Order: sequence, then structure tokens, then C-alpha cells
Amino acid sequence: MERFNLGKLNELEVRKQYQIKISDWFAALENLSYGEDIDRAWENIKENIRTSAKESLGLSELKQHKPWFHDECFFLAQRKQAKMQWLQDPNKSNVGNLNNVRCEASRHFRNKTKEYLKAKIDELETNNKIKNIRDLYRGINDFKEVLPA
Repeated sequence: MERFNLGKLNELEVRKQYQIKISDWFAALENLSYGEDIDRAWENIKENIRTSAKESLGLSELKQHKPWFHDECFFLAQRKQAKMQWLQDPNKSNVGNLNNVRCEASRHFRNKTKEYLKAKIDELETNNKIKNIRDLYRGINDFKEVLPA
């Protein structure tokens, strides 16, 4: 299912462009004959609105569940490699290496999570100060999903 980026309607130029396209489509629909099948006319209207929205607004991107988790595959690969070394040769040096790599990876992910949450809180404070209530509550709901239980 296509989801359109409705946030772009807050921009004045995009909104006017979308309104012009929709009004052009409806002006063209007025010239249709009344003998046309109603289902076909409805499909035509629906498709015209979708086309206009796709051209003007674009499609919205899927929400990323862990936005702070992007380039950190290095730490995961390092942790996996240390674990494979330990499994192949379970001596004290490999155990110590595995523990050090696990601690380092956990510390890194914990710090990234804290940075993300701090930035999110700052964004919510800004939305509250400028009285942007819709984005404030949308952010709060996203924030509830991010917080660990």
C-alpha cells in the first residue's frame, strides 16, 4: 500500500502545487459525459488523486525501528569474530578477548542509544516551545516505543 508524505502539505509551495493538480484533474472530469459507468468514473477520480499526490508529495519512507543503529555493523562483526575464535579455541586469552569485545560493543550501543534519546528529547522540547502539538504528540508516541520497558 502506498503511503504519501503528508508532512509536505505543511510547505506552502507543495500545498499549492498539489491543489493546482487536483483542481486541473477535476476540471477535466467535468467534461465527462454523464452516461459513463459510475464505478469507472470513481476509479478514474481515485487514480487521478493518487497520481497527483505521488507527484506532489512523494511517498513516505518506512519508519526505522532503531534509528541510532546504522553504521554499527563493525562492532557486531568484531563481536561475532571474537566469539568464533573462542568457540574454535576456548582458552583464557580468547575468553578475555571475547569479554573485552562484548563490553566495548555494549558500551558503544548504549552510548549511541543515549545520544539518540537525548536528541529526541531536545526535538520534543522544541516542538513544545513552538506549540507544534501534532509533532509533539507524534514524537511522544514514537518515544514510548523506543524506551526499554
